[in-house]
Amino acid sequence: MKHIFEQTVYYRDTDAYGVAWHGSYVSWMEQARVEFCRDIGIDLVEMKENDVAIPVTNLNVRFKSSAMLDERIVVETEITKMSPILVQFTQVIKNKETDKVHTIGIVEVVAVNNSGKIYRRIPDILRIPCENSMSE
Repeated sequence: MKHIFEQTVYYRDTDAYGVAWHGSYVSWMEQARVEFCRDIGIDLVEMKENDVAIPVTNLNVRFKSSAMLDERIVVETEITKMSPILVQFTQVIKNKETDKVHTIGIVEVVAVNNSGKIYRRIPDILRIPCENSMSE
């Protein structure tokens, strides 16, 4: 399943020249992953209450072109890999009208308890919705 998240590039996202700051891309990717999780039935607050968190353990962003001030962008997010201990997301940020790709990101998360200890097997509260999103 591919999830689409839309965002406008605001002044806060840019440098003095109206070019999106590199950290903005990471922020947009995070927002898109949170919305993706909500849409597939993963409630991050409920997870925390059940002693599960999913911190990012690996982030690789390839910058291809710059987003500009007031541009409408989309972040396409999909789960591209699941193992017993991690979930990998692939995220593409591009211009909504032209489909010009700005970045491609690979993000890996693991499940940990509220004390930070890694689960050796992804808990069902996370695994089942993720597996279902991969088969759609």
